[in-house]
Amino acid sequence: MITKQEIHKLLESYDQKKIKIATVCSHSALQIFHGARAEGFKTIGIVTKDKLPIYEAFPNARPDEFIVVDSIADIPIDDLAAKNAILIPHGSLVEYPKLRAEDMKIPIFGNRASLRFERSRSLMFDWMTQAGLKIPKIFKPDEIDRPCIVKSAGAKGGYGYKVVKTPEEFYRRVTDRNDIIIQEYLVGIRVYPHFFYSPFGKIGYPAGKGKLELMSMDRRVETNVDELYRTMSVDVWVDPTFRIVGNEPIVIRESMLSDIFKAGKGVAEAADKLFGGMPGPFCVELVINDELEMYAFEISARIVAGTNIFPTGSFYSAYSYEMPMSTGRRIAAEIKSGISLSKLDKIIY
Repeated sequence: MITKQEIHKLLESYDQKKIKIATVCSHSALQIFHGARAEGFKTIGIVTKDKLPIYEAFPNARPDEFIVVDSIADIPIDDLAAKNAILIPHGSLVEYPKLRAEDMKIPIFGNRASLRFERSRSLMFDWMTQAGLKIPKIFKPDEIDRPCIVKSAGAKGGYGYKVVKTPEEFYRRVTDRNDIIIQEYLVGIRVYPHFFYSPFGKIGYPAGKGKLELMSMDRRVETNVDELYRTMSVDVWVDPTFRIVGNEPIVIRESMLSDIFKAGKGVAEAADKLFGGMPGPFCVELVINDELEMYAFEISARIVAGTNIFPTGSFYSAYSYEMPMSTGRRIAAEIKSGISLSKLDKIIY
């Protein structure tokens, strides 16, 4: 992985009055461009030719300039650096290992070391354990004695997940067993709080040396598990699948916000110890059971697609900001603060 010193040396060569915000045109790019525009930044979209019409279709979220590539694995690092660009990571940078974000010689918002912890199931569960979170029981194949969900690593949006109940079923149904994890299947409501950690923020919940903001919250719409009640009602039985097709907002009981913030605080402070901190957005993915106990089953160490529901702010960000504040805009506002406070090195790696 490229060193922080190399990235900060490159950052020092930038004309900070001309910094641009860049990202790959997928996942949450529209929100990132829209938020950057609101904060006065010029933007760059790295886009494949087939997706160009999509990102040209939204005038308020269209990047100021496009760099068209054959594949998103071909991010033009030198061109971006010459344009004083800061790259914003999202799920595509986690999902496509050919991008090798850890080695890119380009300033990345946040801490690129966190992406390695998101890609690896074992590192992620060590992180969650050190954060003090309740987590589902983890099994080896021959130990399966209850319903379990088998997950592959990375940001695949639920694709390929399978539910198994016995070792025999596991060996019969799971053919790709590389870098998987077998979790106890938790019954409850899925809740995805979206946090933003600032090392020099003035508002929010105290965490480490900075402040933790609750930006918004969602739950995911997955095929076909979220529609099984309909198929079963007409006596059609299918294996559940968990591929994410969209998101919907959720407001949690106000009395539970204390536990939500404690979960975010634990994740942020454990990140400090494990890999030097995680400035910027992240999501703790939770299941809440009928005893109102919270179990964490994943951490997304960057902006998540569930924040796309709130391009003009959410029912939580409204309590912190007078203006509409999406997570995409909050990223741009943090970069602006880093420039004005001469503290970009605290939020860029």
